[in-house]
Amino acid sequence: MPHQRRIEGLIADMTLEEKIGQLGAFADALRPFAFEVNPETFARDAEQVREQIRSGRVGALFNGVGAAEGREAQRIAVEESRLGIPLLLGADVIHGMRTVFPIPLGEAASFEPDLAERTARATAKEATAAGIHWTFAPMVDIARDQRWGRVAETSGEDVYLTCEFAAARVRGFQGADLTAPDSLLTTPKHFAAYGAISAGLDYNFVDMAPQTLRDVHLPPFKAAIDAGALTLMSSFNDINGVPASANRELLTDILRGEWKFEGFVVSDYTSDLELVAHGYASDEADAAQKALSAGLDMSLQSGIYAGHVATLVEQGRLTMAEVDEAVRRVLHVKAAVGLFDDPYRCLDAEREADQSHIPVHDALARDCARRSIVLLKNDGDLLPLKKSGQRIALIGPFAQDTANLGGCWNIFGDAARMIDLETGLLAALDDPSALTIVPGSGIEEALDGGIDAAVAAARGADVVLLAVGEPHEFSGEAQSRTQIVLPAPQQALAEAVAATGTPVVVLLRNGRALALEGAVRDAQAILVTWFLGTQTGPAVADVVFGDYSPSARLPVSFPQDAGQQPYFYNHPASGRPNVPGTPRAFQTRWREVTHAALYPFGHGLSYTRFDYGVPQLSTGALGWDDTLTIRTRITNAGTCEGEEVVQLYLRDRTASRVRPVRELKRFRKITLAAGESQDVEFTLTRADVEFHGVDNRPVAEPGLFDLWVAPSSAVGEAVSFELLPR
Repeated sequence: MPHQRRIEGLIADMTLEEKIGQLGAFADALRPFAFEVNPETFARDAEQVREQIRSGRVGALFNGVGAAEGREAQRIAVEESRLGIPLLLGADVIHGMRTVFPIPLGEAASFEPDLAERTARATAKEATAAGIHWTFAPMVDIARDQRWGRVAETSGEDVYLTCEFAAARVRGFQGADLTAPDSLLTTPKHFAAYGAISAGLDYNFVDMAPQTLRDVHLPPFKAAIDAGALTLMSSFNDINGVPASANRELLTDILRGEWKFEGFVVSDYTSDLELVAHGYASDEADAAQKALSAGLDMSLQSGIYAGHVATLVEQGRLTMAEVDEAVRRVLHVKAAVGLFDDPYRCLDAEREADQSHIPVHDALARDCARRSIVLLKNDGDLLPLKKSGQRIALIGPFAQDTANLGGCWNIFGDAARMIDLETGLLAALDDPSALTIVPGSGIEEALDGGIDAAVAAARGADVVLLAVGEPHEFSGEAQSRTQIVLPAPQQALAEAVAATGTPVVVLLRNGRALALEGAVRDAQAILVTWFLGTQTGPAVADVVFGDYSPSARLPVSFPQDAGQQPYFYNHPASGRPNVPGTPRAFQTRWREVTHAALYPFGHGLSYTRFDYGVPQLSTGALGWDDTLTIRTRITNAGTCEGEEVVQLYLRDRTASRVRPVRELKRFRKITLAAGESQDVEFTLTRADVEFHGVDNRPVAEPGLFDLWVAPSSAVGEAVSFELLPR
């Protein structure tokens, strides 16, 4: 391990107080920012934090910004503290710094991990220039319940897609060299199973089979670690009664024992202290003992390590070896990112002042945003619209809105650079006077005369662009919803506009899959525009007017009704499956709707049409240590160039544990000119059909498998192959 001798020398020389200091991360009161996120974090003033640093009682600061002030904090740590151990400076940099990219869920809709790698790389350049070493991202939780507010921060409901994006974002944030000035250390979160909280209620309990934990919720963390992640964040929830922040099976047995992880684990914000509220610890000291001994190395903000670890060691409830091991991991990470060799990296005021990157990052933000927009529906080829000769009414509370472009966890974004729908559409039109703008309603309240004005505008237009959806505060932490529908005033607006008979294109702003109702569900065209960030207006205009043919696909299933939650495409098979068109009453169904999505995972349209050939397999029998090749001809049968996301799904027909009805195993986005065909090739091995058996060990079982190459999780004709015994 590099720097090992130096680290061991430091540990041997450190007092217990200095060791405990390395295990604490506290709010950055020297360069405070985002008071509204966690206002209680700034209880300590700047001089108190300076003294903490000087006395070696803090290892990391978080959510501060500014190179010059950060440099001063580091100077105190390096020059005025006894041992000169540098600080690690972290922040919640989630989907952009000054330039805001689409929310992670929207970006995942692109089905382009390479795109996510590029936006993470751009984000890292901006964040490190502003004096940040360490981001609390990417979020790699699996989101199977759309009531949960933090779906917006995830890559959706699928394991394979999330793994691909987890690895890509780690590579993008960190770059090729962890010691480079623009490398941003990552913290995949939340370890683990936070996305499986009961009822989609934030911070709620998780009760699941250990096989589900290993098959569904752990793989994205392993993918992120394999891509180079050196820190993880523990989750707020318990798993089968044991809180994640004191879960030895997770933090030690799996993470260090099985995966050989060498970095450190930081608590989520006060999640170690919350062991008391869980009823898992009797008091703060008990919480500190249980968390540290389980493998939680760094305490974020609670201060319980600083307050109690020394006494716990004196009482023999914690050993010095346990403390040393946690300190060793923290120092290893600081060394790995080059802070011992260059403590002032990322703390250059001249670099922070350089804004020459803005045009390049704006172009990337625009391209990412338009690649994230999903076309759910386009009856009669209503889209794309014309830039001239067509009267357009832009109606809805998001028509001119800039406050809700960035989405949740947009802490540091440059609000002055946000471009709204009105601005983007007007810039694209040949005749700006063809666009009429009417709010029609507020986001959650009716406007006096709003519907009347909207109806008049709709009647005077050839087509309506209806900008409706959720405000940004409906998504994010502690923003669970029981009804994942539009606010009532917006739904009323949609009904009134639709009643005019003017064709409607819905521009849906959302941080989760929504249950679409009435006029919104029945609109001639629907575009899912998520929260797209800085370049929202130009990106939407590119798609609406056909300068870019939509290519994104749903990373989450849109339900027919909110009551279907949790709904996800890769659910286990039932003994009485719902088979549409069959008369059997006693099958898996709701009274109101079928056991199916309104728009399934993987669904999305473009302005052209793609035909799929029958998948051709290199062999009908996959040998135990062999490779299966699948080749499928895809043809652009439309009249314009387009991009298609070709998706490969598997189903294990018979297994020792009930398997999902389908599982995504590969995908590839291709570009085809009108009339062009391409053979898309995938390969599979035995590892792709492994799962955790009843003994909780990975197993691949010989037998028959169904395989689809299709444009979504709900269509396609299956072909089959057999996995042969060893």
